[in-house]
Amino acid sequence: MEANKKYTWHKIADSPEAIAFGENGLAEVTVHGKTICLAMHQQQLRACAQKCPHAGAPMVNGYVDPLGNIVCHLHRYKFSLQNGRNTSGEGYYLKTFPIEIRADGIFVGFAENNWLSWLK
Repeated sequence: MEANKKYTWHKIADSPEAIAFGENGLAEVTVHGKTICLAMHQQQLRACAQKCPHAGAPMVNGYVDPLGNIVCHLHRYKFSLQNGRNTSGEGYYLKTFPIEIRADGIFVGFAENNWLSWLK
């Protein structure tokens, strides 16, 4: 998570147990009108875009490899769940979102759009 970015935080669940993960460790949730993919890997919760940036396949149909990369089921493109970088060499980028686990639940952060702030 970039230190200078501002995020708006949205609650996605009360706890990790409240998220309906598939056998592949992936789940889709809709929060604040946006559907995202959640991944659980080695007790770490991560969030990314719902669709693969290459061909638009649902990331929830893929899997998480032993290195913690999410793998698209369609063409096997791999992306780091930490930063969205394509780790299989095709040059694509998968949008990722920060997650915070708090006493009152699990929250995902969406970057605030500040590009119009210069008008004020």
